[in-house]
Order: sequence, then structure tokens, then C-alpha cells
Amino acid sequence: MISIQREDVDIGRLIHHAKQRGVGALVVFDGIVRDDDILELELEAYQDIAQKELEQIAHDARERFHLLSVDIIHRIGRLSVGENILIIIVSAGHRKEAYEGSRFILESIKSKVPIWKKELCRNGDRWVPGKRPSDTG
Repeated sequence: MISIQREDVDIGRLIHHAKQRGVGALVVFDGIVRDDDILELELEAYQDIAQKELEQIAHDARERFHLLSVDIIHRIGRLSVGENILIIIVSAGHRKEAYEGSRFILESIKSKVPIWKKELCRNGDRWVPGKRPSDTG
């Protein structure tokens, strides 16, 4: 599942589906809204482009790291402290590929996908500056 959505997701169900024949390692990344003096986060995306970028990142990760499955769910909308923002679940035959594939996906999302985050704080709101592709050098 590669998705940009407002709804949360059943991580357990995704894990269950990722456990297929040949899987020796599964890595789960669950990015959540942390309590850094933040009341809520508001996430926006250029959805058509962001979806295509996520699909390309998943494809590239499968090829490069020999992943057996890739799930990427990025939430948008207004999220409270403790809620899931980004879920990445990858499976591979071996742990090295699973870990490296997961990290590749995470860093690629941060540098390539047009999703923006606004922190809603007690003392006002602020947009979080994102990485540009040229910043990843």
C-alpha cells in the first residue's frame, strides 16, 4: 500500500500482510507527532505529485535493496500529539536489506516528496522548513 491519506492505518494488518514466503526481516518505521511544545501538526501535500513520488521511491527501494514488500502511508490533515504521521513497512530476505531499504525510503521522502508541515504551538504557528533535493548532498 502506497498512500497519502487523512485516516490512520492498522499497522498490525500491514505487518501481517508483509510476512510472506521468503521474508527473513521486516522493518517498521512509525513517525509520530512528538510533544515538542506542539499542540498539533497540520500536513499538506501536492497529492498527485506526492503520490507519484512515493510510488517511484517504493519502486527504487524494491529494486535497489531486493525488498519483497513496501508499504508507505503518509498522513495529511491536522494531527495531534501521539498520532501516526508516516508509516513505512518493508520486508526482505535479510535484515541488512530491510534496514537499508527503510532508511533509503525515509530519506528519499524527506528530500523529494512535496509534503509540508505546520506546527501549531502555544505561542503561534510555524511552517517547518523542508529539505530541498540539493540539501541531501
